[in-house]
Amino acid sequence: MSEPARSVVERPAARRRRFTVDALFQDTSPRAVGVSDLVTAKEIRLDRIEPDPHQPRRTFDQERLEELAASIAQEGVLQPIAVRYDEERDRYVILHGERRWRAAQMAGLTAIPAVVRDVPEERRLLQQLMENVVREDLNAVDRAAALRALKAQMGDASWERVAEAVGIKRSRLFQLLGTEKLPDAVQEDIRAGRLSEKQSRVLQGLAPAAQAALARLIVDEGLGQNEAQRLARAIRDDPEFAAMEPPALLERLRAMREVVERRPARDAGPSSVAAALARALGEAAPAPDDSDYIQSAVARAGAPAPDKDLLDAQTRALALSLAQLAQAPLPARERRALAPRLRALRELIGAALDPKKG
Repeated sequence: MSEPARSVVERPAARRRRFTVDALFQDTSPRAVGVSDLVTAKEIRLDRIEPDPHQPRRTFDQERLEELAASIAQEGVLQPIAVRYDEERDRYVILHGERRWRAAQMAGLTAIPAVVRDVPEERRLLQQLMENVVREDLNAVDRAAALRALKAQMGDASWERVAEAVGIKRSRLFQLLGTEKLPDAVQEDIRAGRLSEKQSRVLQGLAPAAQAALARLIVDEGLGQNEAQRLARAIRDDPEFAAMEPPALLERLRAMREVVERRPARDAGPSSVAAALARALGEAAPAPDDSDYIQSAVARAGAPAPDKDLLDAQTRALALSLAQLAQAPLPARERRALAPRLRALRELIGAALDPKKG
């Protein structure tokens, strides 16, 4: 008897997996999960790249550029710049990253990594303006100009809409716009980093001559914020200041400042000499009851006892250094760092000339 025929269950044919040529070159390792390549990322020769003439940023701090160039020379460009391709001129125009492009040139590079973007013309300026407005390392005057250009680009929108677009408070927006009302020389101080936007706020509301004079005291002589506020209040309260010419006004402010500075020294008694010495040495202020501070500082420095010939030689050396300092192109931040110690020296000189006041 023949065996019954086995039922044959036909299985569907297995689908063949198709591979593309591109798949052969794909990274299938765990590190590639969630990662896709940017086909627009390139390394472009520096001589094929140029700045955008409509870029809102107009000034670049030379010292910071040199620092960035030194970093690039050591580590390379860590973040690609963004460019667009101008087909008509066969050039790549910078959208973002002009500072890195300039620093790369200074560092001696011949090419720079860049991401090529196709940004419509009507959106290009808007993106550049928004990026520059929110950058804290962009000086306040250029940021204010960028805000005005952005307002125009948005169809003369309200300042509330502009502030919302760039993500800053309305009050902060008007602080930045206030820098445009300052005299040209003061605006240039802000652009060059000699005067911060916060320091310039005390100048708001003063006459232009008073703004210029007070700014010179802040920039050139290290006038502190509290002192600047006291002098600004005095200027507002006395109408005589409004009629004064800038040179006379500057001398008047210097005299007022010296009166304010001398007053605490007379009230403080003998300990004021020790406090002035600590500031001149760049050390922490001694405690009020530390009567041995001066002796301990002298012992630590190994300073010899006062002697006419020695003091004469030291005075000559200090005078020559100060005369050179007045003419030296010292960076603003270094000059400001020296200012408290130089003022402390002035107190020590005053105490030496009239010990009763020390």
